[in-house]
Amino acid sequence: MKFDWEDIFLKDLSWELSLEIALRTLIMFLLVLTFLRLSGKKGVRQLSIFEVAIIIALGSAAGDPMLSRDYPIIPSLLVFAVIIVVYRIITFYAAKNENFESLVEGEPIYIIEDGQFAMVNRTAHNFAKDEFLAELRNEGVSHLGQVETAILETNGKLSIFFYPDTSVKPGLPVLPKPYNKKSERITLQARYACTNCGNCEELTQNSACSRCGKKEWVMAIDKLRIT
Repeated sequence: MKFDWEDIFLKDLSWELSLEIALRTLIMFLLVLTFLRLSGKKGVRQLSIFEVAIIIALGSAAGDPMLSRDYPIIPSLLVFAVIIVVYRIITFYAAKNENFESLVEGEPIYIIEDGQFAMVNRTAHNFAKDEFLAELRNEGVSHLGQVETAILETNGKLSIFFYPDTSVKPGLPVLPKPYNKKSERITLQARYACTNCGNCEELTQNSACSRCGKKEWVMAIDKLRIT
């Protein structure tokens, strides 16, 4: 099969069309940037799910006029204007009504309480455990017993409240090497942490977790947090 590389990469592209695409792209980029500045946000980490949806809508409205002559810029400006007005109205009412704000923005989720995974929220919400453990490691956490409370905020940021050194207790390790030693078999008497809920128990033989009923364990650790 013979490929027409010129057709694949250039098609009917001319210098005139190239300059037009560049100009369209610059205009739409400046419009998106202007909207982000009007939103008052300083970075992606401050965006909620609602605001991410707004950004996706902006990208969709901006994308077609950048590349195609079939899509004039003025209709995209109208789309942008509508999005900005809707955004302002929603954020205004969200600031006035907490129930409406919770509906639009969502609510903070307790992920860890008292050095263990919060079981109620784990059944009500889905979150990637690997990504969550990575976030803990980024904060210098080596096991859950160092953490009194961890809250997943509506903007995706993790808020962590630590135990003082005098109150740190044995917990589920979050470092990859000790965590990956998890097993259903108990070979010696020690304090083990349930990999599902973080509950710690003194075990001498194979047993189900008294908190969640699972049977996968890893040896708990109680080292202090290094700051």
